[in-house]
Amino acid sequence: MALLNFKRDDGPVAGALSPEVETFLQGYSIEVMPRTSQKVDDFRAILPAGTRVYIAHIEGTPIEDMVATAKRLNAEGFPVMPHFPARIIKDQTTLNDWIARYQGEANVDQALLLAGGVDQPHGDFHSSMQLMESGAFDKAGFKRLHVAGHPEGNKDIDPDGGMKAVDEALAWKQKFSERTDAEMAIATQFAFEAGPIIKWADSLGAAGVDLPIHIGIAGPAKLQTMIKFAIACGVGPSLRVLQRRAKDVTKLLLPFEPNEVVSELASHKAANPGFNITHVHFFPLGGIKANANWAIENGGSSAIPAAVG
Repeated sequence: MALLNFKRDDGPVAGALSPEVETFLQGYSIEVMPRTSQKVDDFRAILPAGTRVYIAHIEGTPIEDMVATAKRLNAEGFPVMPHFPARIIKDQTTLNDWIARYQGEANVDQALLLAGGVDQPHGDFHSSMQLMESGAFDKAGFKRLHVAGHPEGNKDIDPDGGMKAVDEALAWKQKFSERTDAEMAIATQFAFEAGPIIKWADSLGAAGVDLPIHIGIAGPAKLQTMIKFAIACGVGPSLRVLQRRAKDVTKLLLPFEPNEVVSELASHKAANPGFNITHVHFFPLGGIKANANWAIENGGSSAIPAAVG
């Protein structure tokens, strides 16, 4: 187990939780929004060098704010992956404009393509597959495209809670990965139990979907905050982990941390090197700094900030 020998302003940093977790957190990514990124003075002080930073594009956020955030992160040395939510992109002209702005102003060459969390499309697009089929990202020379994965289903695609349409969409994206020059991977919604995540990942492999999986993990947050986001984001049966926690009055005021799910996934990965979950992607529900500090405390050398390493 590697121990960190540096100190931060808020005190000494603990050693890694386990060697498996330290390895599992290597190359983790994290998600921000323009407004949350403003709370961080310098990402180099909290994130490892080369950390991929996704920028979530919430409905109503001006593209100017998205591009400015991407430009700032790029200037600090981090590869940026903005969201392209199909249902809030009006048409092909708008899509081309966004791509040109990101490339021209922020040197962006990767994107997360997803349907987006709105019920009614704002224009011509309603799915990430349409964005891929447009050819705009290949024409622009994007080097990496990620698509969404849902270990517990996606009611926007399968309203009855099933997985058929979700699985069919991933099979289509697998085929697309064979004809695009971009590297592709699946970035998933967060869940709280390792067992169902492992079962889902194995089922994809059995179905011939071998895209690398970047598993979504909710960063530490107050229990009430975690439950709120979990319900809003459509987290499935693993929500019971939080519900059980809520029944324990001694833990109500303590932050919920992802130690258990990360440890179990890391141990499974260590025992099964071919397991197709390759990276961790953090949703910093309790704040970017809190999430980064959790990674530093539990990830050892995998999480040394760029300003220190």
